[in-house]
Amino acid sequence: MTDILEQQEVAKSTGLKHVITMLQIPDQLDKVDQHRKRVQRKKASVEAMLKTAVQSQLDGVETGLSLLVSARDDIADCQKKIDEVEQIYADLAKLSLQLQDVREESIKHSQTGTLMEHLKHIFNVPGSVARTQDLIQEGKFLLAHKALSDLEGSRDDLLYELHKQANNLPSDKAMLKQYFADVERLSDELGKQLWVILKRTLNTVRKEPQVIVTALRLITREEWADEAALRRQETTGFLPPSRPKLWKKKAIETLEQSVAERLEANQIEGRQENKMWLVRHLEVTRQLIIDDLKTVKHHCTPCFPPSFDIFNEWVRMIHNCLSQRLQTIISQGLVDSEYIHILGWLNTYNSRELMQHPELNVDISRYEALLPDSTIKKLMQKYLAGLQVKFEEWLRNALTTDHKDWQKQEMPETDSDGYHRTEAPMLIYQMITQHIDVARTVSPTLISLVLNLAMEHMNNFLTSYIQLVTEYKIQNFEDRSRFHCYTAYMIAVANNAVNMKVLLTKLNEGKNLAPNLEEKLKTLKENALSYLCEEVLMDIKALTPNIMTRKWLTKEDQTIDTVIVTLADYGNDYTALIAYQDLIMNIEKQVASSYVRAICEKRISFKNYEERKTAAELIVEDTNKLEKQFKELYKKRATLPAASKESELTVLKLMAEVLKMKDNSLLSLELSGLVKRFPDVSADDLMALLDLRGDISRPDARQLIVDFKPGSATDRPIFSNILQNLS
Repeated sequence: MTDILEQQEVAKSTGLKHVITMLQIPDQLDKVDQHRKRVQRKKASVEAMLKTAVQSQLDGVETGLSLLVSARDDIADCQKKIDEVEQIYADLAKLSLQLQDVREESIKHSQTGTLMEHLKHIFNVPGSVARTQDLIQEGKFLLAHKALSDLEGSRDDLLYELHKQANNLPSDKAMLKQYFADVERLSDELGKQLWVILKRTLNTVRKEPQVIVTALRLITREEWADEAALRRQETTGFLPPSRPKLWKKKAIETLEQSVAERLEANQIEGRQENKMWLVRHLEVTRQLIIDDLKTVKHHCTPCFPPSFDIFNEWVRMIHNCLSQRLQTIISQGLVDSEYIHILGWLNTYNSRELMQHPELNVDISRYEALLPDSTIKKLMQKYLAGLQVKFEEWLRNALTTDHKDWQKQEMPETDSDGYHRTEAPMLIYQMITQHIDVARTVSPTLISLVLNLAMEHMNNFLTSYIQLVTEYKIQNFEDRSRFHCYTAYMIAVANNAVNMKVLLTKLNEGKNLAPNLEEKLKTLKENALSYLCEEVLMDIKALTPNIMTRKWLTKEDQTIDTVIVTLADYGNDYTALIAYQDLIMNIEKQVASSYVRAICEKRISFKNYEERKTAAELIVEDTNKLEKQFKELYKKRATLPAASKESELTVLKLMAEVLKMKDNSLLSLELSGLVKRFPDVSADDLMALLDLRGDISRPDARQLIVDFKPGSATDRPIFSNILQNLS
């Protein structure tokens, strides 16, 4: 009630405010009647709407009350019915006891009916068994299976009736099973006949596909019977004897066994009969697999039910059996190249030569690897272990063969460019190439491993080779009549170093060789060139003691002419050297060194300026002869560019100018030219040269040398190389 009064007060207040708003000025009083009528109309409209809403609510309440009354009546009726049902159920419990005799009679009637239905079969079991046996032996498998199914049906129905009895005795079941014991035997015998047929599937399917189809029909029927028996077991708990037979599973196992036997049977020989037995076995296996899969794809697929997916299933069986076969072969032990034959065949298996054959196009990625990675790794390790022994043996033989060649009286071989060589580099290259080509049939990983192993053994080989070459040189210098072709074979050794670097770089696919191997090849080449240079210098140095002597000054000695003849003679031999220019440049440097040594050792004292001048002119004359000879030597290999660097013999002319200079005041100019051309000349070198003149005191010479500060660093240390042996 209070809420209503409050709302009335609010309404009056709101109405008052509204009237005040409408009547702000006197002129608005004329419109009071209009405002009253408008408000009355609005009030009437609102009251009508309110009445309508209230009436609607009242109608809804009336309907709801009516439904509630009806629901109450329905509930009462349901409760009454439930009470009646409970009373009926209570009466039925008594009826069940009264009908117990009827139930027992019904069960007996059912069993009797089943017995009567199968009575004919029961009495005819021995005859049916014999008839079924005859049908199996005659190969009439469809009829035999029909008779067998009838026998199994009779047995299973009778066993099921026993199973339904609450008080069934195990002895009854045992007696019934014993009576039908021959049925299981017939089932097993029929199965054996089918397995024999399936083992010959690949041969039979081409000639008599209907035989395969018949066997598969029977297997499929038994598969259906297994499924039906399992479904009945879920509802009744009864499972007939020998069910499920799983003939489909047995069929797959039989086929897989036949595949395994075919793979094993194609090995026609062993290692004792033929060293290439494994290659032949793997090749026969490859051809056999292709032929078998073609037969399965074109002949078996139409005969087998789609549920077998026979082509993919056969691929799986081949894959598994082949994997087991390879592992068996590996476990029996492999030797030598047999490891690589297995590894290489794995690639063949995945290639167009086998599984990727255009007619097969098998997706081998669906299956696991033919051999585990661990097995493949072990095979590689064993192969590399054997290869290591072979590398050691072959390189040792190559070294021995090369060393024997050095002892020969005949010249070494020459290549198409006229360079001396021995067989070692090419034999080594062919040996390594052969094994890399073999590794290429396996994997890039094995290629890398073989190449690394080869390079490692080449490093050891070069160490022994360098040592053997040094021993060869020592033996030659101990008795120079011992080796008639020493020079030619030392040239061949130097060429071998160059050729081996080229061939090894080629094997390494153009990449740089390992630093230690590169260094060994460089050492071998430089040692061989050094020994060649040492040989010619040994002949030349026997003549150089006469240079810058009184006998030389009077031209009684023809040392330089003899040196030139010696150089020309050796130069003819050196044309068979690949590093010809390097050797000639080195010899030129050493010849200049010998001559400079003769100048600085002060083997002669000049009596006057004329003798000194004559000596200087003779030095220039000898230098010109030597330069001419070396130019001739450089021309012997027209394909090689002429030496681009300044000749080391130039220093002799500069030293001759220092000796020839008469006016001591101009010596500084000549010395300046010498120091400028050869900045690395030492103070001791210049002191020896000035001392040879004989007209300058040592203090003056020392002061003159200090002004030029000789011995400065240079990028062209020609003079220091020439005079490195003077100290």
